[in-house]
Amino acid sequence: MTTFAMPSSLIPPAQMLTAASRPARTPAGLVGDTPILWVGEPFAATGRGFWAKLEGHNPGGIKDRTALHMVRAARERGDLKPGARIVESTSGTLGLGLALAGVVHGHPVTVVTDPGIEPLMCGLLTAYGAGIDLVQRPHESGGWQQARRMRVEELLAAHPDAWCPDQYHNPDNVAAYRPLAHELIAQMGRIDTLVVSVGTGGHSAGIASVLRDLFPRLKVVGVDTTGSTIFGQPAAPRLMRGLGSSIYPRNVAYDLFDEVHWIAAPEAVWAARQLARCLYASGGWSVGAVALVSRWLAATAPAEERIVAVFPDGPQRYTGTVFNDDYCRRHGLLTPTAPVGPQEIAHAGERTVTSWTRCTTVTDPLAAPDDEPARPADDATGLTGVER
Repeated sequence: MTTFAMPSSLIPPAQMLTAASRPARTPAGLVGDTPILWVGEPFAATGRGFWAKLEGHNPGGIKDRTALHMVRAARERGDLKPGARIVESTSGTLGLGLALAGVVHGHPVTVVTDPGIEPLMCGLLTAYGAGIDLVQRPHESGGWQQARRMRVEELLAAHPDAWCPDQYHNPDNVAAYRPLAHELIAQMGRIDTLVVSVGTGGHSAGIASVLRDLFPRLKVVGVDTTGSTIFGQPAAPRLMRGLGSSIYPRNVAYDLFDEVHWIAAPEAVWAARQLARCLYASGGWSVGAVALVSRWLAATAPAEERIVAVFPDGPQRYTGTVFNDDYCRRHGLLTPTAPVGPQEIAHAGERTVTSWTRCTTVTDPLAAPDDEPARPADDATGLTGVER
C-alpha cells in the first residue's frame, strides 16, 4: 500500500511548531536542551548500549552552562561589577563558555592557558573576543596548572576590579548543572547508572546530586585519567585535557560516587575514533574515556539497566590531536584493538595505575582518618601534584 505525506499547507500550524526550538534573543538562549542519543552496536555489544547526552550541541560545550551561571551569580552578588574583566585559568571548554558569558553580559575576558592548548581553540577564543595570556614555562613543582593559577593572581592584582570564577572551588559551578539533570529526567524518565568524567567536579556533583534524590539506587561512575590526583593517585604527566587534575577540587562530591575508572590516553583515543566512525557522534579525550567505560558497563550490567553517559563536547577542537594520525603516532596513541576491560584495585593507594583501572572504593584523598589530622595541601590552591 502506497502512503503519501500530507502537504505542508494542510498541516495544522500548531503541529508544525511542535518540534521547533524557541527563538533565542541572546546567545545564552542557545545553551541547554541538548539531545540524547542511543549508542549501540557496532560500538557496543549486540543488544547492549547506553544513552549519551550530547553537550557538544551547546555553542561551546558543556561549560557554557557553568560559565553563564557563575557569571550571573557573581553579578547578582556584586562580586563582578558591570564591565569588569573576567580572568580564569583554563585549558579547555570553560574558556569558550566565559567568552560567551562576556559577550552576553558585557565583560572583557582573559583566558590564562599554556602551550598545550590547541591552535583551533586559540583561534576560536580570539574570534569570540577573549584575550589569551599564555604562560611560558611550567612551575618547578606545580607544572603548568600551578603556573597558570599564579599568573591569574598576577592579573587580578594588576586589575583590582577583575573577577576570577575559580571553577575548581566555586559552588556555583555545581549549581549550574542542575538544569542538565532535569533535562535528563524529562528525556529518560528512569536512570539506573550515570557515567561522568571528572575534572573540576562541577557537572558530576551537580547532575548526580539531583538524580540521586529522585533515584536513590542510582549508580554513579566517575571517569578520570591516569596521572590525575583527584581520586588519590599520585600526580604524573598527563596528555589528556578536560578531565583529571593535579589539585584536589573541592567541588568533587566523593560521597556520590560508587566507583571510579582511570583511563589512559590511547584507550580514550580508540573509543573517540570508533564513535566517530560508527556513530558520527564523538568528542575528545573526555568523551572517549566516558564512552569506553559506558560500553563496558553496558556489556556487564543486566540488559534492562538504563545507562546514561554525559559527553562534554564535540570533536571539532581535537582535529589536531585525537583525530590526527601524525600526532597520535608521535605520542604512541594508536591502539589497533579494542581495550578489553579494566584491571581492578581495592583502593586508590594500592598501586599507581597506568592503564584502564577500576576501583569500587571511593574516598576523598584529603579526608583525615579518624586518628590523623587532615593532610594539608602544598598551598592555598590545593596543589599537591605536578601537571606537565
